[in-house]
Amino acid sequence: MVDRGASELPLPDDWLAHPDPVLALNLMGSFDWDLDAGVMHMDATALEVFDLRPDEYDGKHESLAVRVPPVEGRKLDTLVSQALKDGSENYGAYFRIRTRDGTLRWTHTQGYIRRDETGRPYRVIGIVRDATRELREISARTEQAPLDEARHRRTDVVQVITAALAHARTVQDVIDVLEDTDGITHLGATSLVMGLVEAGRIRMIAAGPRASYVPGTRITRLDVKYPMNEVVRSLAPHFIESPEEFAESYPLLWPHITDLQITSAAYLPLIVQARPIGAMGLLYNDRRGFTREERDVLVALGSSIAQSLQRAMFYEGEKDLAEGLQQAMLPRSIPSVPGADIAVRYRAASFGGSLGRDIGGDWYDLVPLPGGRVGAVIGDVQGHDTHAAAVMGQLRIVLKAYATEGHTPATVMSRASAFLHELDTDRFATCLYAEADLSTGVVQVVRAGHIDPLIRAPDGGCRRVTVDGGLPLGLSAEFGSLEYPVSTIELDPGDTLLLCTDGLIEQPGADLDDGMLTLQELITTGPDDVDDLADRLIDVAEERGGDDDVALLLLRRRSRSRSSEQPGGRLQQHVAPGDPEALTEARHMIGAAVRTWGARERADEIELVADELITNALMHTEGSAIVTLRALTGTERRLRVEVEDSSSALPRRREAGESGVSGRGLLLVDRLTDVWGVEARGGGKCVWCEFVFAQ
Repeated sequence: MVDRGASELPLPDDWLAHPDPVLALNLMGSFDWDLDAGVMHMDATALEVFDLRPDEYDGKHESLAVRVPPVEGRKLDTLVSQALKDGSENYGAYFRIRTRDGTLRWTHTQGYIRRDETGRPYRVIGIVRDATRELREISARTEQAPLDEARHRRTDVVQVITAALAHARTVQDVIDVLEDTDGITHLGATSLVMGLVEAGRIRMIAAGPRASYVPGTRITRLDVKYPMNEVVRSLAPHFIESPEEFAESYPLLWPHITDLQITSAAYLPLIVQARPIGAMGLLYNDRRGFTREERDVLVALGSSIAQSLQRAMFYEGEKDLAEGLQQAMLPRSIPSVPGADIAVRYRAASFGGSLGRDIGGDWYDLVPLPGGRVGAVIGDVQGHDTHAAAVMGQLRIVLKAYATEGHTPATVMSRASAFLHELDTDRFATCLYAEADLSTGVVQVVRAGHIDPLIRAPDGGCRRVTVDGGLPLGLSAEFGSLEYPVSTIELDPGDTLLLCTDGLIEQPGADLDDGMLTLQELITTGPDDVDDLADRLIDVAEERGGDDDVALLLLRRRSRSRSSEQPGGRLQQHVAPGDPEALTEARHMIGAAVRTWGARERADEIELVADELITNALMHTEGSAIVTLRALTGTERRLRVEVEDSSSALPRRREAGESGVSGRGLLLVDRLTDVWGVEARGGGKCVWCEFVFAQ
């Protein structure tokens, strides 16, 4: 409801005009809104406009919601958020408040936005005033206008309702505009009925006020002698100018509406592209007959309503298609993961009337992996349309395929980036892939332009985990960089890993860091159960609204009681020749596993021997190496390191010369390990060693 000039008409819910500033301003109050602090200072007059006592207002604009109906609040929030985002210097709006006694009262506000040198809004100052008297005076002047002014008013009524209908996104929105008390008043009618043509029948979709609904007319055949059915068949409007004419023409209907004291009626076919999509009836109890000009106005109104209904029906069809596509692209179900509690959620964006944009490219996925590991994925494809959803679906599938094939997290991400680049689309995507071994709590994280993960401890404490990252998917190949660094983090029993898209964090007027802090507070104070926590977070996102969808994945490593604790686990890493990143990842994995499994006193020995075995496999064979770590249980705790390669040639111990740099590898293994050996593995071999460590 942005100011665009003066008007002499009563203003409906979403009137787009603002009266001239020189008009008298009654009950004008002022406010000063500190966006950074989230505090809105209001003077006594402003509080009086909202019918609030000083002790009922705590300085937060949310406290005004008790006086602002939800529909009005959403429109006002949308207007202010847009003004803050698009660089506007001011905004103005009419809206209604509900006073202490329950009545609705028109109010007007004007805000002036202050921005810093970067353009970021930090303060809004403005006024708020009671507009009831102003609108009442305008209405009075209109009623007293001569006949030529009445003619203009009827034309303006069509324009006002058409303007209101322009914001209707669904069929129900169209009905709400017309069924609203103000809407019927503008039309001058006592009641309104509307039906849509469906499969050779007319289905009633609106009858207002409720007392005007006639039982048995919810669905009727087209050949039934009712006025709406007749105008659909004839494609011509029908004006009934007296009660006698109504009773004579429609004897089936008239006995049911005599209590409404109808004196005349206008039934209009709703036609789009020469095809009837429905019909509308306006019933009056204070007039007989219609002038030619009145008929022309009503026919024009019917045409406008028909266009709005067609647009709404098209939008609903597009929305159903988009939601179906979105659901088809997301996983149908999330597999259960031994040792973990999982919760996933998705919330679609809500755009104020943009067709086809209530769908986005956010997604989540969970990939079971060998050895008790699991891969967790969260991502966001650029854009909000069916193309973004289609790209998302393809990315989700290839990421899952690469992970299932056994590739390292860095390789999974780099291949996905190359895949998106080769799709020849103009979209890029942010993504985070976390591969977790739940037996050890070791998590390897790769980030491609996405926001950092969060970890919540069993006591409720929440921290942001800063991990190294690379370019978004689809851009790395374009800029010649396909390498993604891998960060290793640890989940203690009871810890919860939280992955989300930025729709859960971004808030109007706040930067990303502030949003992250707010999210951390919500997580800290949220419920312990992962499903309840996920519901809480998505409910907050729903209440906040916003123009971005939200994907959320929670993974909690289950706690084990001391009596049921089963020490032991398995980690595996594939190391390709000439891949220093994979070698580095293997070293990180070994170090994290040693610490997690309680073998810190032998950490240096284990890491040195493992590094020696991996290096030997890469230097003396032509293929890659597979590194496996196992925590073994029994009479004593042991850690076993296995390095498998594709060469059948067995290693042999050699004595190095005084200046030699090779030949000492197996000697080192023999002296530092408790036991070691070599096993044949098909066309290759496995060199293994074990370390005993304290219980």
